[in-house]
Amino acid sequence: MTRYPRDMTGYGAEVPAVSWPNSAKIAVQIVLNYEEGSENNILHGDAASEAFLSEITGATPWHGQRHWNMESIYEYGSRAGFWRLHSLLKDLPITVYGVATALARAPQQLAAMKQAGWEIASHGFKWIEHKDMSADEERLQIRDAIRLHTEVVGAPPRGWYTGRCSMNTVNLAAEEGDFAYIADSYADDLPYWMVAGGKDQLIVPYTMDCNDMRFAIQAGFTNGDQFESYLKDSFDMLYAEGQAGAPKMLSIGLHCRIAGRPGRAMAIKRALAHFMAHDGVWFATRAQIADHWAQEHPPSPRLKPSEMDRETFVAEFGGMFKDSPWIAEGAFGLELGPTHDNAQGVHNALARIFRRAPRNARTDVLMAQPDLAKELSGPNIAGVSGAECDLLSERDRDALTDLNAAYIKKFRFPFIIALGGITKESIMDALHRRIENDPETEFIEACHQVERIAELHLIEKFRA
Repeated sequence: MTRYPRDMTGYGAEVPAVSWPNSAKIAVQIVLNYEEGSENNILHGDAASEAFLSEITGATPWHGQRHWNMESIYEYGSRAGFWRLHSLLKDLPITVYGVATALARAPQQLAAMKQAGWEIASHGFKWIEHKDMSADEERLQIRDAIRLHTEVVGAPPRGWYTGRCSMNTVNLAAEEGDFAYIADSYADDLPYWMVAGGKDQLIVPYTMDCNDMRFAIQAGFTNGDQFESYLKDSFDMLYAEGQAGAPKMLSIGLHCRIAGRPGRAMAIKRALAHFMAHDGVWFATRAQIADHWAQEHPPSPRLKPSEMDRETFVAEFGGMFKDSPWIAEGAFGLELGPTHDNAQGVHNALARIFRRAPRNARTDVLMAQPDLAKELSGPNIAGVSGAECDLLSERDRDALTDLNAAYIKKFRFPFIIALGGITKESIMDALHRRIENDPETEFIEACHQVERIAELHLIEKFRA
């Protein structure tokens, strides 16, 4: 059994009906990352200096040495950049991603955050890579982060974002913390639920595009106008979607040592003025968004075919192609995952097995289908499920009986058509048209109809 763990579908075409407070058309969520004093540094017990997200192009770690220039760039963030951004944002509800060891080295900045009423979420214990840590080592880092955060801030964090995370991070954070949300995802414009740490965990995705980190990479922003323009375009697109009835969340990421520089802060100021010039904008912390989402869109049980054992999977879906459980048995062995946990996902898996089957096996599936035309020409037409048909006239019934007999004689399998909003006229038209097909063309058409019938059954099943 092969299972692919990534969810490549998300909400798909069934996006929740989002209703932000006061009917807002967009939720704007600003994050200020506070990392200064927690970066890689031999003073902090690390093996080398920091080399990530700074003004130094192509920086590399200095093993066993302190890096004066790198340290002073980070110090700019705590000494000057933070205060500039605090002045700019203090009247807005924003979220701080605070690295615990950085917060412990920033009592004045922490007091200013609290005075502004900002949410202070956890950004881990140290601003270091976690990808090469064992699960046990990373678990201890998370525990230490929660402990120190609680000591320094005075309350445990309600949100979590590691950033430089591992494949274990989300599960470990969900296990160790009672978090209203985890933000280690860039997968959506809306919050979503996932099973992590053995429970339903709310994910409030973060951003890498509306993020000042793009000033510190080669393919990123080079001046404030580019950042401002990108923020405005992102806002305008999402705002228009909200006006059209599909509100989303705009997430913006800032860093004290990057956005706190004067030229970049001015760009943020202009972008904020653009946002505020619109009605129906909800500025919110991540915790506020998480609480609202949990209340309006709590996790709900749903079919999860990718987590079923073979027996259950076949029992649930073996009848989608009539009298052909072998199709479900074959589909179970495909590379299923969360992205298949919906009607279209299961249908695609079943259809793949049906399409790859030899012709005689597919013919058997066609032969197993009820003779719809015969049913429609009989006395019980009103009971045919899915057909919006009135009783046929005697003339129509005679014509349908003759056509159906000719169809079966020509093709050697019953006339098959997927019902659902279909009328007697469209059935008659299809039968008239399809009886003129050559055998190969009609075999293909009949197979398509069988697939469509299975799809309609699956849609109904997943809606139940």
